[in-house]
Amino acid sequence: MSLGPIMLDVLGTALGAEDIRRLKHPMVGGVILFSRNFESPEQLRALTAEIQSLRSPHLLIAVDHEGGRVQRFRDGFTRLPPMRELGIVWDEHPAKAKTLAHQTGYVLAAELRAHGVDLSFTPVLDIDFGASSVIGSRAFHRKPHAIADLAHQLMLGLREGGMVAVGKHFPGHGFVRADSHHEVPVDERKFADLEMEDMETFRQLIGFGLAGIMPAHVIYSRVDEKPAGFSSIWLKEVLRGRLGFQGVIFSDDLSMAGAHVAGGPAQRAEAALKAGCDMALLCNKPDDADELLANLRFVMPAVSTARLLRMHGKPHPASMAKLHEDPHYLKAVHAVGSIGFHEGNLALDDPTTGKTG
Repeated sequence: MSLGPIMLDVLGTALGAEDIRRLKHPMVGGVILFSRNFESPEQLRALTAEIQSLRSPHLLIAVDHEGGRVQRFRDGFTRLPPMRELGIVWDEHPAKAKTLAHQTGYVLAAELRAHGVDLSFTPVLDIDFGASSVIGSRAFHRKPHAIADLAHQLMLGLREGGMVAVGKHFPGHGFVRADSHHEVPVDERKFADLEMEDMETFRQLIGFGLAGIMPAHVIYSRVDEKPAGFSSIWLKEVLRGRLGFQGVIFSDDLSMAGAHVAGGPAQRAEAALKAGCDMALLCNKPDDADELLANLRFVMPAVSTARLLRMHGKPHPASMAKLHEDPHYLKAVHAVGSIGFHEGNLALDDPTTGKTG
Protein backbone atom coordinates (compact mmCIF):
# COMPACT_ATOMS: atom_id res chain seq x y z
CA MET A 1 0.00 0.00 0.00
CA SER A 2 1.45 3.39 -0.99
CA LEU A 3 1.44 6.43 1.27
CA GLY A 4 -1.73 8.51 1.22
CA PRO A 5 -1.95 12.33 1.32
CA ILE A 6 -3.25 12.71 4.91
CA MET A 7 -1.27 12.96 8.17
CA LEU A 8 -3.18 12.34 11.42
CA ASP A 9 -2.35 12.20 15.13
CA VAL A 10 -2.98 9.38 17.61
CA LEU A 11 -4.72 9.52 20.96
CA GLY A 12 -2.26 8.28 23.57
CA THR A 13 1.03 6.56 24.40
CA ALA A 14 0.11 3.34 22.55
CA LEU A 15 -2.14 2.65 19.60
CA GLY A 16 -5.78 1.90 20.31
CA ALA A 17 -8.22 0.19 17.98
CA GLU A 18 -9.50 3.52 16.63
CA ASP A 19 -5.95 4.72 15.93
CA ILE A 20 -5.15 1.53 14.04
CA ARG A 21 -8.34 1.75 11.99
CA ARG A 22 -7.54 5.30 10.92
CA LEU A 23 -3.86 4.67 10.21
CA LYS A 24 -4.65 1.71 7.96
CA HIS A 25 -6.95 3.83 5.79
CA PRO A 26 -5.44 4.19 2.29
CA MET A 27 -5.78 7.99 2.42
CA VAL A 28 -3.37 8.16 5.37
CA GLY A 29 0.36 8.51 4.82
CA GLY A 30 1.72 9.88 8.06
CA VAL A 31 1.40 10.37 11.81
CA ILE A 32 2.28 13.44 13.84
CA LEU A 33 3.14 12.96 17.51
CA PHE A 34 2.54 15.36 20.41
CA SER A 35 3.61 15.62 24.05
CA ARG A 36 0.62 13.53 25.10
CA ASN A 37 2.08 10.64 23.09
CA PHE A 38 5.29 10.66 25.14
CA GLU A 39 5.79 9.01 28.50
CA SER A 40 9.40 7.81 28.31
CA PRO A 41 12.05 7.13 25.67
CA GLU A 42 11.33 3.40 25.84
CA GLN A 43 7.59 3.93 25.39
CA LEU A 44 8.19 6.29 22.44
CA ARG A 45 10.39 3.74 20.69
CA ALA A 46 7.70 1.09 21.19
CA LEU A 47 5.02 3.44 19.82
CA THR A 48 6.97 4.31 16.66
CA ALA A 49 7.78 0.62 16.09
CA GLU A 50 4.08 -0.18 16.37
CA ILE A 51 3.22 2.55 13.86
CA GLN A 52 5.91 1.35 11.47
CA SER A 53 4.58 -2.21 11.60
CA LEU A 54 1.15 -1.22 10.25
CA ARG A 55 2.10 -0.43 6.66
CA SER A 56 4.80 -0.97 4.04
CA PRO A 57 6.31 1.43 3.20
CA HIS A 58 5.83 2.59 6.77
CA LEU A 59 3.84 5.72 7.56
CA LEU A 60 5.89 8.88 7.93
CA ILE A 61 6.29 9.72 11.62
CA ALA A 62 6.66 13.44 12.31
CA VAL A 63 6.77 15.83 15.26
CA ASP A 64 7.11 19.55 15.97
CA HIS A 65 10.44 19.46 17.79
CA GLU A 66 12.03 22.86 17.17
CA GLY A 67 13.56 23.76 20.53
CA GLY A 68 12.54 26.21 23.24
CA ARG A 69 8.82 26.12 23.97
CA VAL A 70 8.16 23.82 20.99
CA GLN A 71 9.87 20.60 22.04
CA ARG A 72 7.47 17.68 22.39
CA PHE A 73 9.81 15.16 24.04
CA ARG A 74 11.89 16.23 27.04
CA ASP A 75 12.75 13.50 29.55
CA GLY A 76 15.76 11.67 28.17
CA PHE A 77 16.20 14.20 25.35
CA THR A 78 18.62 17.12 25.15
CA ARG A 79 17.04 20.42 26.06
CA LEU A 80 17.14 22.43 22.84
CA PRO A 81 17.31 26.24 22.77
CA PRO A 82 14.79 28.51 21.06
CA MET A 83 16.23 29.46 17.68
CA ARG A 84 16.35 33.12 18.72
CA GLU A 85 19.23 32.15 21.02
CA LEU A 86 21.32 31.21 18.00
CA GLY A 87 20.47 34.58 16.48
CA ILE A 88 21.71 36.32 19.62
CA VAL A 89 25.03 34.49 19.31
CA TRP A 90 25.15 35.32 15.59
CA ASP A 91 25.06 39.06 16.35
CA GLU A 92 28.46 38.84 18.06
CA HIS A 93 30.04 35.65 16.67
CA PRO A 94 28.51 34.54 13.34
CA ALA A 95 30.92 31.64 12.82
CA LYS A 96 30.31 30.30 16.32
CA ALA A 97 26.54 30.62 15.86
CA LYS A 98 26.66 28.63 12.62
CA THR A 99 28.65 25.87 14.31
CA LEU A 100 26.14 25.77 17.17
CA ALA A 101 23.24 25.66 14.69
CA HIS A 102 24.81 22.67 12.96
CA GLN A 103 25.36 20.89 16.27
CA THR A 104 21.79 21.66 17.38
CA GLY A 105 20.38 20.19 14.18
CA TYR A 106 22.53 17.08 14.54
CA VAL A 107 21.50 16.44 18.16
CA LEU A 108 17.83 17.09 17.36
CA ALA A 109 17.82 14.65 14.44
CA ALA A 110 20.04 11.96 15.96
CA GLU A 111 17.89 11.69 19.08
CA LEU A 112 14.61 11.58 17.18
CA ARG A 113 15.94 9.05 14.68
CA ALA A 114 17.12 6.84 17.55
CA HIS A 115 13.47 6.72 18.63
CA GLY A 116 12.03 5.97 15.19
CA VAL A 117 10.81 9.47 14.26
CA ASP A 118 11.34 10.31 10.58
CA LEU A 119 11.20 14.10 10.59
CA SER A 120 10.61 17.24 12.59
CA PHE A 121 8.76 20.21 11.16
CA THR A 122 11.73 22.54 11.53
CA PRO A 123 13.31 25.05 10.95
CA VAL A 124 11.08 28.11 11.33
CA LEU A 125 12.16 30.47 8.53
CA ASP A 126 9.87 33.34 9.53
CA ILE A 127 11.42 36.74 10.20
CA ASP A 128 11.27 38.01 13.78
CA PHE A 129 9.56 41.34 13.17
CA GLY A 130 8.76 41.52 16.89
CA ALA A 131 5.03 41.42 16.15
CA SER A 132 3.85 37.82 15.91
CA SER A 133 2.18 36.33 18.97
CA VAL A 134 2.86 32.77 17.81
CA ILE A 135 6.34 32.97 16.21
CA GLY A 136 8.35 35.03 18.70
CA SER A 137 11.47 33.23 19.92
CA ARG A 138 10.91 30.40 17.44
CA ALA A 139 12.45 32.65 14.74
CA PHE A 140 16.22 32.93 14.35
CA HIS A 141 16.53 36.65 13.65
CA ARG A 142 15.21 39.83 12.08
CA LYS A 143 17.71 39.76 9.21
CA PRO A 144 16.96 37.36 6.32
CA HIS A 145 20.64 36.60 5.66
CA ALA A 146 21.18 35.67 9.32
CA ILE A 147 18.17 33.33 9.18
CA ALA A 148 19.47 31.75 5.99
CA ASP A 149 22.97 31.25 7.47
CA LEU A 150 21.68 29.62 10.64
CA ALA A 151 18.88 27.60 9.05
CA HIS A 152 21.28 26.22 6.43
CA GLN A 153 23.62 24.98 9.14
CA LEU A 154 20.73 23.54 11.14
CA MET A 155 19.59 21.75 7.97
CA LEU A 156 23.08 20.29 7.46
CA GLY A 157 23.08 19.11 11.08
CA LEU A 158 19.68 17.48 10.62
CA ARG A 159 20.99 15.71 7.54
CA GLU A 160 24.02 14.46 9.47
CA GLY A 161 21.63 13.05 12.08
CA GLY A 162 19.58 11.22 9.44
CA MET A 163 16.72 13.65 8.86
CA VAL A 164 15.60 16.15 6.23
CA ALA A 165 14.43 19.70 7.00
CA VAL A 166 10.94 21.20 6.60
CA GLY A 167 10.92 25.01 6.52
CA LYS A 168 7.90 26.98 7.70
CA HIS A 169 5.69 29.06 7.36
CA PHE A 170 5.81 30.06 3.68
CA PRO A 171 5.83 32.83 2.54
CA GLY A 172 6.27 34.22 6.10
CA HIS A 173 4.21 34.37 9.30
CA GLY A 174 6.36 36.76 11.30
CA PHE A 175 4.78 40.09 10.31
CA VAL A 176 1.17 39.55 11.43
CA ARG A 177 0.27 39.70 15.11
CA ALA A 178 -2.70 37.30 15.01
CA ASP A 179 -2.16 33.62 15.88
CA SER A 180 -3.49 31.40 13.09
CA HIS A 181 -4.29 28.68 15.63
CA HIS A 182 -7.15 30.92 16.83
CA GLU A 183 -7.75 33.55 14.12
CA VAL A 184 -7.40 34.12 10.37
CA PRO A 185 -4.43 36.51 10.09
CA VAL A 186 -4.33 38.94 7.18
CA ASP A 187 -1.05 40.37 5.89
CA GLU A 188 -1.70 43.41 3.69
CA ARG A 189 1.84 43.92 2.39
CA LYS A 190 2.62 44.00 -1.31
CA PHE A 191 4.10 40.94 -3.01
CA ALA A 192 7.32 42.87 -3.68
CA ASP A 193 7.80 43.48 0.06
CA LEU A 194 7.20 39.82 0.89
CA GLU A 195 9.59 38.75 -1.87
CA MET A 196 12.34 41.10 -0.75
CA GLU A 197 12.29 40.04 2.91
CA ASP A 198 10.20 37.06 4.04
CA MET A 199 10.59 34.92 0.92
CA GLU A 200 14.32 35.47 0.67
CA THR A 201 15.10 32.92 3.38
CA PHE A 202 12.92 30.32 1.61
CA ARG A 203 14.58 31.10 -1.72
CA GLN A 204 18.05 30.57 -0.25
CA LEU A 205 17.13 27.37 1.61
CA ILE A 206 15.51 25.94 -1.53
CA GLY A 207 18.82 26.57 -3.26
CA PHE A 208 20.56 24.64 -0.48
CA GLY A 209 18.28 21.63 -1.03
CA LEU A 210 15.40 22.12 1.42
CA ALA A 211 13.28 18.94 1.31
CA GLY A 212 9.96 20.18 2.69
CA ILE A 213 7.97 23.38 3.21
CA MET A 214 4.86 24.15 5.26
CA PRO A 215 2.78 27.17 4.15
CA ALA A 216 1.14 29.60 6.54
CA HIS A 217 -2.57 29.83 7.36
CA VAL A 218 -2.30 33.54 6.56
CA ILE A 219 -4.17 35.53 3.90
CA TYR A 220 -1.85 37.81 1.92
CA SER A 221 -4.67 39.99 0.67
CA ARG A 222 -2.78 41.76 -2.12
CA VAL A 223 -1.86 38.42 -3.69
CA ASP A 224 -4.86 36.12 -3.08
CA GLU A 225 -8.02 36.07 -0.99
CA LYS A 226 -7.22 32.53 0.20
CA PRO A 227 -4.71 31.60 2.93
CA ALA A 228 -1.37 30.56 1.42
CA GLY A 229 -1.94 26.89 2.24
CA PHE A 230 -5.08 26.87 0.08
CA SER A 231 -3.74 29.09 -2.69
CA SER A 232 -2.56 27.71 -6.02
CA ILE A 233 -1.08 31.14 -6.67
CA TRP A 234 1.26 30.77 -3.72
CA LEU A 235 1.94 27.05 -3.98
CA LYS A 236 1.98 26.38 -7.72
CA GLU A 237 2.83 29.73 -9.31
CA VAL A 238 5.19 31.17 -6.69
CA LEU A 239 6.65 28.26 -4.70
CA ARG A 240 6.84 25.67 -7.49
CA GLY A 241 7.13 28.08 -10.43
CA ARG A 242 9.02 31.19 -9.42
CA LEU A 243 11.15 29.59 -6.66
CA GLY A 244 11.55 26.19 -8.33
CA PHE A 245 10.78 24.14 -5.22
CA GLN A 246 10.62 20.40 -5.94
CA GLY A 247 10.21 19.00 -2.43
CA VAL A 248 7.17 18.12 -0.31
CA ILE A 249 4.57 20.74 0.60
CA PHE A 250 2.86 19.91 3.91
CA SER A 251 -0.24 21.83 4.89
CA ASP A 252 -0.30 23.33 8.36
CA ASP A 253 -2.85 21.79 10.74
CA LEU A 254 -6.29 21.93 9.11
CA SER A 255 -7.97 22.03 12.53
CA MET A 256 -6.54 25.51 13.18
CA ALA A 257 -8.90 28.48 12.98
CA GLY A 258 -6.92 29.88 10.07
CA ALA A 259 -7.96 26.86 7.98
CA HIS A 260 -11.70 26.94 8.67
CA VAL A 261 -12.31 29.41 5.84
CA ALA A 262 -12.14 26.40 3.48
CA GLY A 263 -15.15 24.58 4.98
CA GLY A 264 -15.49 21.20 6.71
CA PRO A 265 -12.64 18.72 7.28
CA ALA A 266 -12.87 16.99 3.89
CA GLN A 267 -13.31 20.31 2.07
CA ARG A 268 -10.26 21.75 3.82
CA ALA A 269 -8.11 18.75 2.91
CA GLU A 270 -9.32 18.73 -0.69
CA ALA A 271 -8.71 22.48 -1.02
CA ALA A 272 -5.16 22.18 0.35
CA LEU A 273 -4.30 19.20 -1.85
CA LYS A 274 -5.77 20.72 -5.02
CA ALA A 275 -3.93 23.99 -4.33
CA GLY A 276 -0.63 22.11 -4.40
CA CYS A 277 0.02 20.46 -1.03
CA ASP A 278 1.38 16.91 -1.19
CA MET A 279 0.20 16.04 2.32
CA ALA A 280 -2.50 17.60 4.51
CA LEU A 281 -2.39 17.51 8.32
CA LEU A 282 -5.42 17.23 10.59
CA CYS A 283 -4.71 17.10 14.32
CA ASN A 284 -6.46 16.82 17.69
CA LYS A 285 -9.96 16.27 16.26
CA PRO A 286 -10.72 12.50 15.97
CA ASP A 287 -14.29 13.07 14.81
CA ASP A 288 -13.07 15.46 12.10
CA ALA A 289 -10.48 12.88 11.05
CA ASP A 290 -13.22 10.27 10.62
CA GLU A 291 -15.33 12.71 8.63
CA LEU A 292 -12.36 13.55 6.42
CA LEU A 293 -11.49 9.90 5.73
CA ALA A 294 -15.13 9.05 4.97
CA ASN A 295 -15.65 11.91 2.52
CA LEU A 296 -12.35 12.89 0.90
CA ARG A 297 -12.18 12.00 -2.78
CA PHE A 298 -8.71 12.70 -4.11
CA VAL A 299 -6.41 10.84 -6.50
CA MET A 300 -2.86 11.34 -5.31
CA PRO A 301 -0.43 12.29 -8.12
CA ALA A 302 2.49 9.91 -8.60
CA VAL A 303 4.92 12.78 -8.13
CA SER A 304 3.54 13.44 -4.62
CA THR A 305 3.97 9.77 -3.70
CA ALA A 306 7.58 9.86 -4.86
CA ARG A 307 8.26 13.07 -2.93
CA LEU A 308 6.81 11.64 0.30
CA LEU A 309 8.92 8.49 0.11
CA ARG A 310 12.04 10.67 0.17
CA MET A 311 11.01 12.08 3.57
CA HIS A 312 11.66 8.86 5.48
CA GLY A 313 14.56 9.12 7.92
CA LYS A 314 17.94 7.63 7.15
CA PRO A 315 19.47 4.73 9.17
CA HIS A 316 19.91 5.56 12.84
CA PRO A 317 21.40 4.08 16.03
CA ALA A 318 19.52 1.17 17.53
CA SER A 319 19.35 2.96 20.88
CA MET A 320 20.32 6.11 22.75
CA ALA A 321 22.94 3.96 24.50
CA LYS A 322 24.92 3.80 21.26
CA LEU A 323 24.68 7.55 20.80
CA HIS A 324 26.01 8.02 24.33
CA GLU A 325 29.10 6.05 23.30
CA ASP A 326 29.75 8.39 20.36
CA PRO A 327 32.29 11.19 21.16
CA HIS A 328 30.96 13.32 18.28
CA TYR A 329 27.44 13.23 19.69
CA LEU A 330 28.63 13.94 23.24
CA LYS A 331 30.63 16.94 22.04
CA ALA A 332 27.58 18.30 20.21
CA VAL A 333 25.34 17.81 23.27
CA HIS A 334 27.85 19.73 25.39
CA ALA A 335 27.90 22.57 22.86
CA VAL A 336 24.09 22.76 22.72
CA GLY A 337 24.00 22.88 26.51
CA SER A 338 26.21 25.97 26.44
CA ILE A 339 23.64 28.05 24.51
CA GLY A 340 21.95 30.63 26.72
CA PHE A 341 18.25 30.50 27.55
CA HIS A 342 16.59 33.87 28.14
CA GLU A 343 13.36 34.54 30.01
CA GLY A 344 10.12 34.31 28.10
CA ASN A 345 11.45 31.58 25.79
CA LEU A 346 10.74 28.49 27.85
CA ALA A 347 6.96 28.35 28.37
CA LEU A 348 5.80 24.87 27.46
CA ASP A 349 3.01 23.93 25.10
CA ASP A 350 -0.07 22.27 26.55
CA PRO A 351 1.26 18.76 27.27
CA THR A 352 -2.18 17.20 26.89
CA THR A 353 -3.06 18.27 23.37
CA GLY A 354 -0.30 20.36 21.87
CA LYS A 355 -0.52 22.31 18.64
CA THR A 356 1.20 21.97 15.35
CA GLY A 357 2.25 24.83 13.11
